[in-house]
Amino acid sequence: MFAFWRGGDSPAAPATATTAAQPAQAANEPHGAVPTPVTPEIEANTEVVAKMGPHQQANLPPLPFRGYAPPRPPEVVAAAFKFAAEHPEVLSYVPCFCGCQNGGHKGNHDCFVRSRAANGDVIEWEDHGLECAVCIDVATRSRQMYASGASVTDIRAAVEKEFAPSFPSMTPTPKPPAAHSH
Repeated sequence: MFAFWRGGDSPAAPATATTAAQPAQAANEPHGAVPTPVTPEIEANTEVVAKMGPHQQANLPPLPFRGYAPPRPPEVVAAAFKFAAEHPEVLSYVPCFCGCQNGGHKGNHDCFVRSRAANGDVIEWEDHGLECAVCIDVATRSRQMYASGASVTDIRAAVEKEFAPSFPSMTPTPKPPAAHSH
């Protein structure tokens, strides 16, 4: 599998390769993807972002569409970005599987949102989400499950079950708090 990353201004995390020499995954980890370890700093930052949602924003920045078609229809891409903007309490706890942890991403939220104002408004989009079908598909699946009433814990479990077997790595995304629900 190849993952293309156009770096942003996030510091790069060390790459995690899947090799036969790596220890077997714990029984509670998804089969397939090898998670990058979650540090206390990642947990703290995730909690700060998650507390910003749900967040309705009157005027979102324009999406930085390129001069070529994205990997999914523009309306699907726009819905993924809007969901990331409005629901950091969901996507901050949902991992991504495209290899974007090598670009500093900690969860699927980071695939779409580069920065927020202190009040939670998105002030800058992450371009990577425009170009990556995996990121868009993870956000779309999360959005659909959220709309059906699923808890963040259930959304994460379903996303891991669906994506982890097909991809070699995943972002260092903290698990949602035990009482985290819709």
